[in-house]
Amino acid sequence: MSDKGEWHEERDRKGHAMVPATPRDVVHIRVGSFMLVFLFAFAVLGVITRAPVMTGVAVALAIATVIDIVLAVRRQKQRSNGEAG
Repeated sequence: MSDKGEWHEERDRKGHAMVPATPRDVVHIRVGSFMLVFLFAFAVLGVITRAPVMTGVAVALAIATVIDIVLAVRRQKQRSNGEAG
């Protein structure tokens, strides 16, 4: 039976989902999503206090963080084998 290039989720002995990922990708996704919360707060604070530089920096860093998360997810999906993380 061929998988036609589709990704299948495997489970370990305890029933937990195992996905092909490197620890680096997992860290990029988790830390990036954590940073987005604070960057959103700084952007809102910059809008409220009328500080365009702070708002601009927060938005620029948020865009860079989203790009980093997207690239980490793409790397994770492109791995067909490897360690489960």
